[in-house]
Order: sequence, then C-alpha cells, then structure tokens
Amino acid sequence: MKNRKLVMIPGPTPVVRSIQDQMGRETVAFGDPDFIKDFKEVIEDLKTIFKTEGEAFVVAGTGTLAMEMGIANVTKEGDNVLVVSTGFFGDRYVELCERKGLNVDVISSEWGTIVPVEDIEKKLKEKNYKAVTVTHVDTSTGVCAPVAEIGQIVKKFEDTVLVVDGVCATAAEPEYLDEMGIDVLITGSQKAFGVAPGLAIVLAGPKALKRRESLGTIRDYYLDFEKWIPIMNEPAKYFGTPPVNMIWALQESLRIMKEEGIENRYERHIKVAKAMQAALEELGFTILAEKEHRAVTLSNVLYMDGIDDGEFRKILAEEGAVVAGGLGAYAGKMFRLGHMGNIDTHDLVSTMSAIERTLYRLGIKDVLGKGVGTLTKELMK
Repeated sequence: MKNRKLVMIPGPTPVVRSIQDQMGRETVAFGDPDFIKDFKEVIEDLKTIFKTEGEAFVVAGTGTLAMEMGIANVTKEGDNVLVVSTGFFGDRYVELCERKGLNVDVISSEWGTIVPVEDIEKKLKEKNYKAVTVTHVDTSTGVCAPVAEIGQIVKKFEDTVLVVDGVCATAAEPEYLDEMGIDVLITGSQKAFGVAPGLAIVLAGPKALKRRESLGTIRDYYLDFEKWIPIMNEPAKYFGTPPVNMIWALQESLRIMKEEGIENRYERHIKVAKAMQAALEELGFTILAEKEHRAVTLSNVLYMDGIDDGEFRKILAEEGAVVAGGLGAYAGKMFRLGHMGNIDTHDLVSTMSAIERTLYRLGIKDVLGKGVGTLTKELMK
C-alpha cells in the first residue's frame, strides 16, 4: 500500500477540509448579495489584520502578478528603484522592473544572510529612489529580512515607497503595514494563508495610494489600482470577474486566522520552525540561513556528505513526504521544507518520521526516533 503524500514544499501548502469545502461550493453570480457581503468581509478583514488605513486588493492571479501590480502602481518609466535581494526571488524584481523601463540598482547578500540595514540606508542616500523592493522571506534561501527595521529607514525618505514581497511570509511573519512602514505588501493565497493557488493579494498603504494618484494614467490595465478600488469598495460593481469560490476559501482562511488570533499564529510559526530546525540538525543536516535570520515558514536544509539529492527526495516521496529541491548554486545540495499555514502536529511528526526512514534506507542507521524525539520535545515546551 502506498503512503499518502504530505505536500511539504514551500507552497502550495496543505489545504484543510473547511477551506476545501468552500472551494467546492456551488458557484453563484458575482452579484449575488450574499457573495457581495462575503467579499466585503474579506477586504475589511485583510485591512484589519494587517493594519492599514489604505486599500486591499484580491484578484485572480499568482504572487508574480501581485509583484507586478505592486510595482506598476508606484513607479513610472525612468524612475530609480532599489532592489534589496537575499536570493532568487529578490532577483526576480530586477527583470520585472527593467521591463517597465525602470532604472534598477541591486544590493544583494550572500545566500543565507541578510542585507545589513545600514547598507540599505547608505544606498538610499546616494540618489532619489522612488521605490525599494524587499523580499520578506526568500524561499530560495530561507532568510527572513528585517522588514520592520527597513521600514523605519525608508520612512526617512519621503519620496521612497517600500514594496514588500510577502508571498512566503504573510500570515506567518508579522506584517503590519502602517506602523512598520510597509507601503505595498504583495502576497498570494497558497502559502501561509493555506489556500490553493489562484489569488493575488495586494495591500497598499496611504503613501502608496498617494503615489498612484500622482502618476495619472498608467499603461497597465488589469493591474491598475484605480480600476480595482471601486470594486474592492463595492464588489457589486464589475471590472473583472472575481474568482468566487477562491474568495470564499480565503474568507474561511481569514476566519481560521481570527479564531486562532494573529499574534498566536505568529508565535505558533516560531515554535514550529524552531522545533523542525532543531530536529533536522539533530539528524545531521545543516540549515542554510543564519540562525538569527531564519524564516519561520520554511527550512532550507543542506545535505550531509554522501546524500544524493535526487535519490533522497525520491525515497522521501515514497515514504510519504514531498519537499522541494534547492535553487541556483544550491541545486542538488539541499532540500526546501515548508512548515507554514494550517499544518498541524500530525503533519510535522509524520514528515520528520518520513525523513528518518529515508535516511535509514540510505544507510544511516542511527536516526530512527532522533528527529521525532527532538521535534516532539520542542513542540511540547
């Protein structure tokens, strides 16, 4: 009998039954009064949970669309943009911005480390940047950028907007827009929200909305805040057909979040991450990211000598857990393990046990129970 496979990649994450049920509901007209009420609730909940006096946008699309939406509404051709990159997904902003005719400067860190905040401030003093982009958690490295500190720095520069990629952070790492100085937060439904892929989610604070107004007509149509603001304020209006069932799914995700309490959710992710990382290290693995800057949503796990990446992940899948491979220079040298969203203790223990069995099959015989024991002790604290 084949093992059921737990999808433990850095997204999509497992979708709990109550969210699945919303996706399976009979679809209604987007003008249905009950759906309009539900959509309004989603928008208000997003603004409340992530603390902004600005606007929230929920549209059909991916995190990449949200990235583009964030940039398109706060810059114009010829503007200077500073990309703060801690990995592969930070670097994606470079091509995205260059295609829009923006002048891009990049400040990068060695994979596994952050870009020091003082280096960012020094760079901002060199020229007038209209926007700074930061990836809160880069899934290629498992590094969590100090977004709150960066936000306080960017606040000193009145003409600079901070755009934060929260795709692998939002709903797991603290992100309070107005108090943290985040002007645009972009994210997607499929990671810490615990919803299936399909929704691009963007929150824009007052500074970003003021910037959008100053730009006049922009060349992007589907991405334009001003096309979507009337819809988000009154979902009975039409611009593009809303993904009805996905919005219901997001509503259920937000209900779960409110029931747990967002601060409790943040604390749970910290506890789970520390437990998983301690267990992995007990088994002999190494975590790529520096300890003080590790993400809580995933672990980027370097193999010990003698482990073949392809064979490890193949056997691990047979044992019931699917993880992702490394990217860039770390392809073949590590695996990426997601532990975010609505996963529970059963998922975590089952995954760790599957990793132990995999190592055992690969000839490392003294591992059974070691990782699970460490994980369980840490979770029970």
